[in-house]
Amino acid sequence: MTQNNGTLHDYQCSSGLLLPLINEFTWAVEVRAFLYLFGLLYCFMGVAIIADIFMGAIEKITSTTKKVFLSRGPGVEDEVLEVRIWNDTVANLTLMALGSSAPEILLSIIEIIGNNFEAGELGPGTIVGSAAFNLMIIAGICIVAIPDGETRRIKGIRVFAVTAAFSLLAYIWLVVVLVAVSPDEVEVWEGLVTLLLFPLLVCMAYLTDKGSFPCWKSIKVTNDGQIELGRKQSGEGVAMILPSDQNWSLIKNGKIDSDALVAFCRRVSKLGLTQEEAARLAACRLVDCQPHDRLYYRIGAVRSMTGSRKLKPQLSLKLQQALKKDPVLGALILGPLSILTLPLFSVQQDKILHDMGKKIYEAINDNPEVPDIGPYIEPDENHVSIVEFQAFSLAILESIGKFQVTITRSGRLDNGVAVRVESIDGSAKAGEDYKAVDEVVFFEPNVIEKKINVDIIDDNQYEPDEQFYLKLSLMNNKGRYYTVSNGTGNHENSNLDLTTEGEEESVHLGTRSIMEITILNDDQPGIITFNERGLLVKESVNAAIVNIHRRNGTDGIVSVKWRTLPQTAKEGIDFKGGSGIITFEHQVDRFQLEIPIFMTPELSKDRYFEIELSEPEGGATIGSIPRMAITITDDAEFNLMLKRITKMTSTTLRDFEVHHETWLSQLRDAMNVNGGDLENATRFDYFMHFLTFGWKILFALVPPAGLLGGWLCFFTSMAVIGFLTAIIGDLAAIFGCLVGLKDGVTAITFVALGTSLPDLFASKVAACQENSADNSIGNITGSNSVNVFLGLGLPWVLASIYHAVKGDKFVVRAGSLSFGVVVFTVCAILTITLLVCRRKLNIFGRAELGGPTATKYISCSILFLLWIIYILLSSFQAYGYIPGF
Repeated sequence: MTQNNGTLHDYQCSSGLLLPLINEFTWAVEVRAFLYLFGLLYCFMGVAIIADIFMGAIEKITSTTKKVFLSRGPGVEDEVLEVRIWNDTVANLTLMALGSSAPEILLSIIEIIGNNFEAGELGPGTIVGSAAFNLMIIAGICIVAIPDGETRRIKGIRVFAVTAAFSLLAYIWLVVVLVAVSPDEVEVWEGLVTLLLFPLLVCMAYLTDKGSFPCWKSIKVTNDGQIELGRKQSGEGVAMILPSDQNWSLIKNGKIDSDALVAFCRRVSKLGLTQEEAARLAACRLVDCQPHDRLYYRIGAVRSMTGSRKLKPQLSLKLQQALKKDPVLGALILGPLSILTLPLFSVQQDKILHDMGKKIYEAINDNPEVPDIGPYIEPDENHVSIVEFQAFSLAILESIGKFQVTITRSGRLDNGVAVRVESIDGSAKAGEDYKAVDEVVFFEPNVIEKKINVDIIDDNQYEPDEQFYLKLSLMNNKGRYYTVSNGTGNHENSNLDLTTEGEEESVHLGTRSIMEITILNDDQPGIITFNERGLLVKESVNAAIVNIHRRNGTDGIVSVKWRTLPQTAKEGIDFKGGSGIITFEHQVDRFQLEIPIFMTPELSKDRYFEIELSEPEGGATIGSIPRMAITITDDAEFNLMLKRITKMTSTTLRDFEVHHETWLSQLRDAMNVNGGDLENATRFDYFMHFLTFGWKILFALVPPAGLLGGWLCFFTSMAVIGFLTAIIGDLAAIFGCLVGLKDGVTAITFVALGTSLPDLFASKVAACQENSADNSIGNITGSNSVNVFLGLGLPWVLASIYHAVKGDKFVVRAGSLSFGVVVFTVCAILTITLLVCRRKLNIFGRAELGGPTATKYISCSILFLLWIIYILLSSFQAYGYIPGF
């Protein structure tokens, strides 16, 4: 009897629209359940891959442009701009929403048609379950995905408010239809209203986006005084440390900025890379600079999951190491926000200090009148104390008498450290110009700064500026008497045991272990002059660096006027001319003037311009070289390299387009791991590529988006998604039956998660890389609305008309569906309320995503809890533990 009941149950679990293909009901239930679960997950992967092609077609369609001609006056050629035909808001709520929600919508339509226009539980349950997952789980993960201290706000808050209101209206309308107006029945007019809410949503969102509603005009949308930092795609953060007239985004008015590309190639050419590698960096930067929509991140997430070609050129380890040589390029191409701020400056500063330290050592060792001080030792900051002077050099007046020099310690701080400070003669001599220094400075644990006193001898006789040096050295002797500084300027004799077991190697000298001290003649304000009469620069140099010197005194603040004088070089074509006033602060003896040099596309002869100094003030005088000639030479090698890089960059960019133009490129990408980029393919890429190889080859036969403007690919891939969705519906229903799950529970768990996982990965990447929350969570409410209006409205219209023609009713049981919708609506209201609070309250960082660590994790926990409550209550009701409506 038990066996017969089991056989009957297995047979009842074998009825679907397309499955099973064979009589398998005699197999073991466990085997069948495993096979159907594997088939369900594998089909989810297949749907994700064909959805990639489907969304590529949508991207091709929505990127269609038209030319707009702008008059620039009589006799001047009109300016031509290309503008998109599709409005962004309309595209997001129509084709793009359809692209991300096609499986759920088609599942609901196919289920009703396959059931002879009778209502089922799988389609509606998947739509509601997917909406819950998108709104609560994806929003929660995006909140905590933002790095600590950063925030992301929704910029299109007005459109978000409209879509959020419609998403709540959609589910409230479902309850009204199923419970209040016509219980357990959907009439034709109710289906039509549900469907017509979709175009109403699109119109309202479009008018809101255009600011056409009077009620919106009185509402001023602000950023609440915040600066939103985020995606490096425009280079905004790095641009703060670069010349303000340089476009580092490489994009201007929607097109590649040739001048910016030239400047970019100048910097790249200094890294010692091949032209192919330089083109890859340029293509990587151009991809970052272009605006991206939600479809871009959705497609990128699917390709990362399946080992397919990535949407952005991947950089090899060699290129990443090369970028570290140029912190600006590293920040533009590689860096997250952490290298757009202080760490970037510290990298540059450390390199400068390191080079300066080596130069000082070399200068002293090369001087025959000064004793050799040994080679420069590279500091090691790993688990050691780093002791160094606060600065490399110091200029002081001869009349200063006594002054203090600061010695600092960094790195390890929990140990006692002693270093020796001694003076070395340069042009200034001990006993004549200063008092010799030879003492020990002791740092107690956790002390990071000490000071020593140095005495200068003032002789009232004019003499040129003179230098001497202070040198730090490590201590390795025991029981020797030294003059010890206590860090306050007082000294005492002490017998120090400066080494303990295991501590000899606990202190290293830093880059500033030699300090140059210049004794300035304080009797004259100085002479301002050029060092040379001419300077030769290549046109690819970007800027000519001109040094202006102040000699024979640096007393007080002085200034001098400068101006450029065009000669054979033309101002505005070959260089950027100008004039101004250069001010030397007290004790400053040099000023660097930068003159931007422009690069001409054609070969040209050498040309020059001049810079002239005049009208000094503050007591200074003009020296013997008041004018310098800057000669600009042509850089034919750079011009040739630039043309090659530009051509290769265009080719590389075409390889990383979202869609494919030809069948050949589509098949090539499908057959190769990571789209053929084997150098940057990971083990995960190989595994997922071979796992999904069958799907890729099969779907590569779909017409590419480059044919007929993308519409042929659009409809073909939609048909394939519909077929796969029908199989998923059968797999999910039979699997749920085999393991004892009802269709409604299977829908809100397995099916909803399977169709929403690509959206989860896409939203997380968008949240981290974009500087706003629009592409991560801003589109969720709109997508949820479209799911109801199309996913339920369209099949309800078809089914209600079919039954009306037959003369009977289209029955839709309120039970589990209406209960789940009510629970979801309550949770959705709480979720949207939380997002509004996060935007308005300082405790959350006044942003939907990110903010203080504690509050963002609390917010995520609340959203996860709401989703769990929705799943549990809906499941309990489905099994009769909670009464329905």
